[in-house]
Amino acid sequence: MKSQNSTTTELKDGERIDDLQRNGYVIIQDPGKFCFGMDAVLLSGFCTVKPGEHVLDIGTGTGIIPILLEAKTKGEHFTGIEIQEESADMAARSVAMNGLSEKIDIICGDIRQGKDLFEQDSFHVVVSNPPYMIGEHGLKCGQEPMTIARHEVMCTLEDVISEGSRVLKDKGRFYMVHRPFRLVEIFETFRKYHLEPKRMRLVYPYADKEPNMVLLEALKGGRSRLTVEKPLIVFETEGQYKQEILEEYGY
Repeated sequence: MKSQNSTTTELKDGERIDDLQRNGYVIIQDPGKFCFGMDAVLLSGFCTVKPGEHVLDIGTGTGIIPILLEAKTKGEHFTGIEIQEESADMAARSVAMNGLSEKIDIICGDIRQGKDLFEQDSFHVVVSNPPYMIGEHGLKCGQEPMTIARHEVMCTLEDVISEGSRVLKDKGRFYMVHRPFRLVEIFETFRKYHLEPKRMRLVYPYADKEPNMVLLEALKGGRSRLTVEKPLIVFETEGQYKQEILEEYGY
């Protein structure tokens, strides 16, 4: 299975090709290492990317967010940075398979050395689905790729926000998905780096459960005014998505 514009590529042991059901695009993933989840899909739907804008995805993993944003928006160019070589390699091969090498760049690098990679004020939009867990908080996986993706092993929340603010143009937008239990810390860190929270949407797995994700938009150099959008509920019943998820996010 591949997109109409794709080039052929060889899969490595454990890898598979998944249909993204957007523009005929596909993505290479390795279930034994890490696969994208609902949080990345919801974040790509929450983002606004205008015609001609340049976008940076911090911690792009296998490249799901740049690929979805290219499919859904009229942004001019998308860049994903990923510290794990295996994930960055899968992302780059997925970009090539979809014929998107002129629209999407994948960089294997450390965002903490962002000053060596990206100029200040060089992006209109920054997106990130960063590690959620601090240190030993939560259950750690035995496999290193999943641990790095889910825990602040290679970068912290402050690393992501500080570098995101540095590369954003004035009035540029920062989008992030995270866990609600860290909201106070997130808002404090946003403001420390001149990012004003502007939109927030809580995501609930079911209507009668607590929210397990939060979608956020912050504006560099913006004035203080936060809009809290209506709750987003993912499932109607077990295994059955709500109609909004089916209509807006393609599930």
